[in-house]
Amino acid sequence: MRKVTIDAADMRILSAVQKHGQLSKIKLSELVNLSPTPCWIRFNRLKEAGLIRGYHADISLDKIVDFSKVIVTISLKGHQKSAFERFEAYIGQVDEIVECIATGGGMDYVLKVVAPSLSAFQKVMEELLSEELGIERYMTYIATRDIKSTHPKLSCLMAESGN
Repeated sequence: MRKVTIDAADMRILSAVQKHGQLSKIKLSELVNLSPTPCWIRFNRLKEAGLIRGYHADISLDKIVDFSKVIVTISLKGHQKSAFERFEAYIGQVDEIVECIATGGGMDYVLKVVAPSLSAFQKVMEELLSEELGIERYMTYIATRDIKSTHPKLSCLMAESGN
């Protein structure tokens, strides 16, 4: 995957958008200490390069509804490209599966599943298993509370990579 080269001003723009979400031209320029027009030109270049995928609200779901969050690790029987593609295509269609990470090592995938109840989660798993996606084994972990959930701090990642 080709990496996009960014400088310190671009990094300030990306960090501001990551922290604050969608901002006006003036507010963004104030936060990153650039004049509005050059800041907006840079911002649009970063968007066009695909570095900003969208804007999201961090909604406190627990204040609205009761739900169950379950982490699931999955190992597939076969390790052919077609097996992974079929599994991933199916996972992409399941609304309750809010995250899916492919991993190396003992398990092939780690899923985060959010459902209205444990019985609703069990229904998701039963449907997953009935689709014959080549699941060899899975393990479930009931999340009892969130300790930390943040986005990586861009400046820390950039410092390590030498950019």
